[in-house]
Amino acid sequence: MAGNTFGRVLRLTTFGESHGPGLGGVLDGCPAGLPLDEADLQAELDLRRPGQGPASTKRKEPDTVRLLSGVFEGLTTGTPIAFYIANEDQRSRDYGNLATLFRPGHADWGYHQKFGGFRDYRGGGRSSGRETAARVAGGAIARKLLTVECGTVIRAACVELGGIAVPEAEIEMKDAAARPYFAASEGAPPLWDAAVAEARAAGDTLGGIVRIVAEQVPAGLGEPVFDRLDATLAHALMSVGAVKGVEVGDGFAAARSRGSANNDPLMPAQGREGCGHMPRARFGSNHAGGILGGISSGQDIVLQVAVKPIASIAREQATVDTEGRAASVTVGGRHDLAAIPRIVPVLSAMTALALADALLLQRRMAAGEYL
Repeated sequence: MAGNTFGRVLRLTTFGESHGPGLGGVLDGCPAGLPLDEADLQAELDLRRPGQGPASTKRKEPDTVRLLSGVFEGLTTGTPIAFYIANEDQRSRDYGNLATLFRPGHADWGYHQKFGGFRDYRGGGRSSGRETAARVAGGAIARKLLTVECGTVIRAACVELGGIAVPEAEIEMKDAAARPYFAASEGAPPLWDAAVAEARAAGDTLGGIVRIVAEQVPAGLGEPVFDRLDATLAHALMSVGAVKGVEVGDGFAAARSRGSANNDPLMPAQGREGCGHMPRARFGSNHAGGILGGISSGQDIVLQVAVKPIASIAREQATVDTEGRAASVTVGGRHDLAAIPRIVPVLSAMTALALADALLLQRRMAAGEYL
């Protein structure tokens, strides 16, 4: 199975299935000397742990992480960092009827076609949202690297759930992690609670929109043409199973604007960038979302991510079996009613991995080293 590794310099490879013994990953390319311990990873994993909030699955997983290599006496050694998270609350019997049936909206059909009928049907196996635990652990290391090296801060919040959006004037990202649903405002959670209750009563699920803002990102990250920073970020975020769209800056709203309104004017600023040889500037706006020509501008990087409704609904649905015969399926087991809020730390982690990789690649190129 290809496609299990992300990154060029900072490379995360993940492994594991929803109902296997556990999940984990190996992060290669992290510089030596970075302060790191299991608590750094655990703090992020606790944010996506199942069993929290009205929209979450009732599966109870502690998601306790173990560092297996690459760290000695609290510092990274420059060797591959391996980590492992055990599965402790599987109920594989809930999926017995799915051995020969395809769940609408899930990856079952695609996996069956790609791998010649060989797939782990228990909770979706590798295609389960549980796979993202390893991404969060790897992203925690990338986040630590960005914080130490650049002071970068990545904030993520839900700005819409079930079609109920937070008004733009009320969005406040700083305290989102302390609110239910990672909400971008204090007033949103009660409205979303009602929407969740209504969807649950109807045997249905909800989608939403997540905003990500990365502050203190150095200018100059990203490679022109095929490896543009916005393309890399979109790749990172679109690789998460429930994501169906990514906007950078004004995104689709820019298509309804004019150049005179969409351009971000530059104005002089004192001082120099980098090693003192690059001019500085300040921007009058940030419609571009902090990326110009595929390269970071030094402004905040602003992204929005569209998250589809969870495919496992408590309703009978039409499908076919593995022989191609008409059938119906009712999905059992324990499932989130919405990917939000648990997907929010996953998207934040993928943003951190993409930015940290771009930072390390830029430093290699600045030193005359090329891949």
